[in-house]
This record gives sequence, structure tokens and C-alpha cells, in this order.
Amino acid sequence: MNETALTVHQTARPHGFPTADHFSFAESTIPDPAPGSALVENLYWSVDPYHRELMDDAPGGFALHAPLEGRSIGRVIASRTPRLAEGEIVFHRHGWRTHAVITPDETRRLPRFDGVPLTAYLSTLGGTGLTAYVGLTRIARLQEGEDLFVSAAAGGVGTATGRFARLLHAGRLVGSAGSAAKAVHLVREVGYDAVFDYHDGPVHDLLGRVAPAGVDVFVDNVGGEQLAAAVGALREFGRIVRIGTISQYNTPGAPAPRFNYADIVEKSIRMEGFLVSNYRDVQEELYAFAVPHLQSGRLALDETVIDGFEHIVDAFLGMLRGENTGKIIVRDRTQVPSAH
Repeated sequence: MNETALTVHQTARPHGFPTADHFSFAESTIPDPAPGSALVENLYWSVDPYHRELMDDAPGGFALHAPLEGRSIGRVIASRTPRLAEGEIVFHRHGWRTHAVITPDETRRLPRFDGVPLTAYLSTLGGTGLTAYVGLTRIARLQEGEDLFVSAAAGGVGTATGRFARLLHAGRLVGSAGSAAKAVHLVREVGYDAVFDYHDGPVHDLLGRVAPAGVDVFVDNVGGEQLAAAVGALREFGRIVRIGTISQYNTPGAPAPRFNYADIVEKSIRMEGFLVSNYRDVQEELYAFAVPHLQSGRLALDETVIDGFEHIVDAFLGMLRGENTGKIIVRDRTQVPSAH
């Protein structure tokens, strides 16, 4: 066990794209758990697009010079509560630090399924996969054979959405990504029918090429120009699932997307956003849906794993720049498989 604890703090509010200078690593002695709590040594950390929103000076955001919040998986190494046994693996939200003191009510026990690695609980079986699953089943109410367009298709939610849509028997599946290499990967490995690089021209034209007959559902992780293009491409009774607006997180002054508002009425389009935190009751349903496919190999994990807690800020900034494919996860060096 490490002799000291490391915690990431935010030191300033970014104006535009954040940099490493907006964060600092604080070193301290490993805390002792109070009665009724337990000490967890974190093993895996999730960095997510919503963390960028929390960096701004807004209600519910990150406090400066204080430990940050994030999803994490760790091992209980000292306990002063009978509800958390030493050696137990738990999920909690005291991430961005090597050690955390948590209460039983702040944790979730993770069911262990044969052949399913712990990282899955931060990707396909975690908030990322739950977002994709809720978006398809509860918000879009996807029907067999319907065609989808997914923006940021190479990200964690985008790859999970593509794989889940295939298992739910969607029709044609098209997406956008930030590079030609990602577009090729999504078609060859994830199951998309066609993917365009949104840098290659006006999105309206690019989407028209890959989906000339339109789409039934748009799963939107980006907002901006891609949202405007999707409104035009949607068929009658089309649905827009609003998950995120990553294109505008670092450019808050960017103009809102311009589209034909009459389309919303004339095509009976429904647009709905949601917070996955309001759908935690769907977690067991996600396990029942996804785990058998993970075990059979029909469903693969899309993960970019970064080794070493000291790289967590770099991983977060790289995710915002689109350097990952699938869910980005930081792994403690003790969890790196030996090269046998």
C-alpha cells in the first residue's frame, strides 16, 4: 500500500479549454476511517465529459482547492463498520484521489459476473452504458428496424449506443467522429454502417451522404451544427435523444444551432434530454441485458485504459480532445496485468 494519499484539486476556473494548470495534486497522510465508515484504496477511475461542466462557476460544480467528485472502484482496506468488509470491492463517487473514506450509503456493491472485468462497471455496465441503454430504450423507445444517427460515435456513450442498438435489432446505424481512423474503426469493429469525419465539410452534406433516406432517431452527444443537421434528416415521428453538448463545453459563447423550427411541428419530432442519475432503477435491467452478451462475446468493451493515477488529468484533457476510443478509464498500476 502507498504510504501517502494523493488527491486532485481544481485550482482555477477555465475560460474555454482547460489545461493541466487548472489542476494540482495534493499529498497527505492516508486518512483513518471514523466509526461507521471505511477506507478505500481506489483501483480504477472514470473521467467523463460532465466533469468539464462541473469545472465552471455554477451551482453544483467543483469547489476550488477541494477534492473532486468522480466515479471510482476501490478495495476496502480498513473498516469501522460491519456493513463494509475489508477486501471488498466497491463502487463510489469519491474519485480523483488514491484513497477515500466512505460510508456504506455512499457505496454500491458490485455483482461479480464470470469473465467480466472490473473496468466494465465504469464503461458498458456503468454510467456510460446506462446512459446509452436508457437513451435507446426509455427516451427513443427504439423499435426494431429503425435507423439511427449518433454523434460523437467513437466516445464512451457513442460506442455503447452503437453496440446496444445492434443487439436491439436497429436498422441502419450511422455516426460522426473526429477522425478518419475513428470512422474506420467504428465501421469495422463496433458495427456502424457508415461514419463520417465531421471535419470534412458541412455536417448537413456529410449526413445526407451517409443517410440519404433520413433517420428515425438521433442520439446527440454534441449539439451545435450536428443537432441542426439531424433535425433536417429526421423522418416523421423522429426522436432526438439529448445526452450532451460537448461541442459547446469549451466554447460557451458559440451561437446556438440554427435549424428549421417548423420541422419539429411538421414532422412531429420529439426532443428529450435526461440525466442518467434519474434512471438508476434501470441498472439491474442493464446487467440482465448486457452481461450475457459480454460473456458470449457478442458484446465487446470499448475502453481506452490509462495506467497510473498520476496521469488522471492528462486522461481527462485527452478525452475532451477526443483522443480516446470508447470509455476512458484510469487504472492503478497494481491492476496492470502481468506480461506472462
